[in-house]
Amino acid sequence: MSASAPRFETRLARISMERPAAHRLADALAARLDPETCAVSMFESGERWTVEAAYCDEADRTLISQTVVHMAGADAANELAFTAVGTRDWVAASLEGLAPVRAGRFVVHGAHDRAEVRLNQIGIEIEAALAFGTGHHGTTRGCLLAFETLCKSTPAARHRRILDVGTGTGLLAIAAARRLRVPVLASDIDPMAVAVARDNASLNHVTPWFRALAADGVSAGWIRRGGPYDLIFANILETPLRRMSAPLSAVLAPGGRLVLSGLLLAHAPGVIAAYRRQGLRLQARLTLDGWVTLTMRR
Repeated sequence: MSASAPRFETRLARISMERPAAHRLADALAARLDPETCAVSMFESGERWTVEAAYCDEADRTLISQTVVHMAGADAANELAFTAVGTRDWVAASLEGLAPVRAGRFVVHGAHDRAEVRLNQIGIEIEAALAFGTGHHGTTRGCLLAFETLCKSTPAARHRRILDVGTGTGLLAIAAARRLRVPVLASDIDPMAVAVARDNASLNHVTPWFRALAADGVSAGWIRRGGPYDLIFANILETPLRRMSAPLSAVLAPGGRLVLSGLLLAHAPGVIAAYRRQGLRLQARLTLDGWVTLTMRR
């Protein structure tokens, strides 16, 4: 990695619940806690899922408790356990407990689970990173499944140019490069995410097909020169997806597909309508853990 994960003398909050509730709580905690001093992780523990939050002071503890009550109710808050712990690399430790994620032929895993990948599967190794995208979130997994569906229904020759907007750890771009062995461009507004994506591309031996640069949207000249694109991933959020409907559609090739995610159920209709106004139609819709992935086609 190009950046070292932070190390803190911290305390730990932990709670176990059903998987959908755990996903919602982990997302809420990640949004509310300061990423400079706190770390949120989620992992499978038997038939339930455990959410952990490492924090530094009592104000964080209060915020965690309030978030649990808001997201899961007062009864769930009674199951919230707080313990004192020593110094740890929390980003790395959070990934150590994550089970491999399977999405079609793809298996997203850490170094400790390389042996879990079978010969007929495509392993993608993602290690500790200060960027979004380990495959465990419903949006990332939904994009992988949507991509696998496209690979099965569309000749590989139709996917010659691929773009991943808001790449995070680079997982989706790496998946495309590994699956199709074609050039993939990846962009993110965060330079640290770009550095992480490059490191992960090297780790997964796709550097010859992978290029990542910092960019806001698709206005950069190198993005426009690389198009038009047969496939574009945009796993971001509702507001930027709607704002980018015209520029994203403008760099999509005739017959090309857009795989859009980062959407809650209530957000999907508005995003579909925005892209329909650009001449695209909905080809597929997938819902995982309350998050929606859309495949739009020109």
